[in-house]
Amino acid sequence: MPEWDAEVRVDQALARQLISEQFPELEVGEVRLLGEGWDTIVWLVDGRWVFRFPRRTMVISGLELEMRYLTALADRLPLPVPRPTFLGRPSEAFAWPFYGAPYLPGRELAETSLDDGPRIALGRPLGGFLRALHTAELDADLPVDPVHRADMDARVPLTRERFEQLEQAGLWRAPMAAHEIVAAAAELGPPEPTAIVHGDFHLRHLLVDDTGGPAAVIDWIDLSRNDPGVDLVLYWCLLPPEGRTEFRAAYGDPTEAQLVRGRTLSLFLCGVLALWGDHQGVESVKREALAGLERTLVD
Repeated sequence: MPEWDAEVRVDQALARQLISEQFPELEVGEVRLLGEGWDTIVWLVDGRWVFRFPRRTMVISGLELEMRYLTALADRLPLPVPRPTFLGRPSEAFAWPFYGAPYLPGRELAETSLDDGPRIALGRPLGGFLRALHTAELDADLPVDPVHRADMDARVPLTRERFEQLEQAGLWRAPMAAHEIVAAAAELGPPEPTAIVHGDFHLRHLLVDDTGGPAAVIDWIDLSRNDPGVDLVLYWCLLPPEGRTEFRAAYGDPTEAQLVRGRTLSLFLCGVLALWGDHQGVESVKREALAGLERTLVD
């Protein structure tokens, strides 16, 4: 069974039932699928409300963190993020929590085919967003590196495993530069969990508008305290070198260790997304992820 397969999948009928039963004030009309990933399935209600349902047991604690803290965090950030409004409870019909938030318009990066100009222009707002996030003060009981994103003792072997899977699938063969990046990461000491982080800030979790500008940041299941480097994935796989200069103008200069952690995670997550896109037939994600692997290798 592929690692991204659902344990439980909330279909349209069940989504309508759960929302109507727990939130009768909504008078649910149209319910349509907005998106589906590894962790959650998302249904759009009447074009106004986005309801997010977990697909796997392991994400429940992260979803509960979103429900508890995202609204307070949203007030501190320069880009829109979900604001959980309708907090669904476990029931006989569905044993897990879920929530509804106001719809945030935008498209996944992979759907836009951005050229270098708009990518460079994303550098400064992304830097400003992460600076605000990484310096935010929030009275929150957050986990520390819950999925070992910053722990290179755990992440380096997984990244090398992705390289092997990509080559076996005929998608990409890691060049020497990729192996050198991962080898440098293997030499890093323990991470420093100094900041509040998104924790999974990759190509599918930044939404853009019709001009390619940043529209929203979604999917905060890995919200945690961690080394800021874990959020530098898009710095490497999305931005060309000129865009990274713009990023640093707004964010400041990450440490070398933070850059190496982010670069290794970029290789890992782009590899995951390329494999997922290939398996699921989502060509746009596969294409963007493979391009992200190549972009990550460019200094």
